[in-house]
Amino acid sequence: MQVASRFIRSATYIQSLGTGTPAVASEPVSIHCRKKSTSGKSASSRRPAARKKLPRYLYYQKLPKLPQFKEPSYKPTLITPTLTFSFEEAKSHLIKADTRFEQLFANSQCKPFEQLEPVDPFRALVTAVMGHHRSQVIAKAIHHRFLRLFNRTLPVELPHKTKQNIGYTFPSPARVAKLDSKTLGTVGMSSLQAEHVLNVAKQFADGRLSAEKLANASDKEVENILTSIQGVGEGTADMFAITTLRRPDIIPVHNQRIQRGLLKWVLSSHEPKKYPLQITPQARKLAEPNKDELGKPEVKPGKPVEGTPVQPTSGGASVSPAKTNKSSSNQQSPVLLVPTSPVKLPEGMTLDTLKARLSGKKATRGRYLLPSEVKALTTDWAPYRSLGAFYMWRLAGRPT
Repeated sequence: MQVASRFIRSATYIQSLGTGTPAVASEPVSIHCRKKSTSGKSASSRRPAARKKLPRYLYYQKLPKLPQFKEPSYKPTLITPTLTFSFEEAKSHLIKADTRFEQLFANSQCKPFEQLEPVDPFRALVTAVMGHHRSQVIAKAIHHRFLRLFNRTLPVELPHKTKQNIGYTFPSPARVAKLDSKTLGTVGMSSLQAEHVLNVAKQFADGRLSAEKLANASDKEVENILTSIQGVGEGTADMFAITTLRRPDIIPVHNQRIQRGLLKWVLSSHEPKKYPLQITPQARKLAEPNKDELGKPEVKPGKPVEGTPVQPTSGGASVSPAKTNKSSSNQQSPVLLVPTSPVKLPEGMTLDTLKARLSGKKATRGRYLLPSEVKALTTDWAPYRSLGAFYMWRLAGRPT
């Protein structure tokens, strides 16, 4: 990813890992008790809620000694993204389908399609598999220990944003494939997850899977290739197609966060006062080019290239070649999305059903929307459903 995030776990999180951007733990989240007070004290006088901590047990479990492994200097083949469509045309199409998209584009970058940086597909897929069915905090801890398994100079614990960034170097597919599931499991993965990571590594190592094959495959071929790997499902394949390959017309029907965002999107279009929908503006500055990169030959867009996602600093650490501007320190107020017309409901769907879904009475297997319902509600977005899917993820908020 660069790109796959959770947009798979977080589209943005997975994308940052795919490009080599250091992963740092987010600030602890305060969890507030909702029990009614029996002492008559005000909420402000109660004992502060405990902060959500990183899983320290993951960091301090002893890592095993790895067997010796010799290989030539590893340079991953990166997928250099290029858009196969006009972004401005896609924006116009979506705004015509629903005017609220104009507010979304104006206040929040569509990151997979506006921040185009080369991506290591092996790194993106392994990161996605490791984070599957994990909270973001646990996924970050597992990812950090996985990299530390191959580089013991990394700190034991993942630093917070306020501390120094870490330079990461991702191991090669051949290096990972030589391990066993028991060794990989010591980083915090389940034995099944470890087997799935090995499956991905072995296919990249023996050439069954490559950046070139993925970059040149059609949308359906990408899905078939990835889902043939044990441990990679349709949802992971869809998110990989969006965040790594930048395919414009993918709708991840199985992603519950996207289902939840779409459900809110539809309800707000019918009853905006009862179901208000807001988005917090984000800085729209794109990555600045590295001065050291300006004199290098231009890479032909859309083709896999040989290269490394990290570059050594003067101190020997590895850093990402992409430099992004820090977002504005001034907190901006959320923007209320104002609908001009209600979203047309497919046959058999009612507002009462959708309201019940949002309040907790979900469809089968805990879904907010069935796959057929997601497709029906986003028909007018085609052929640019990937962009809409990204914004539905942004609008989802916390589950009810």
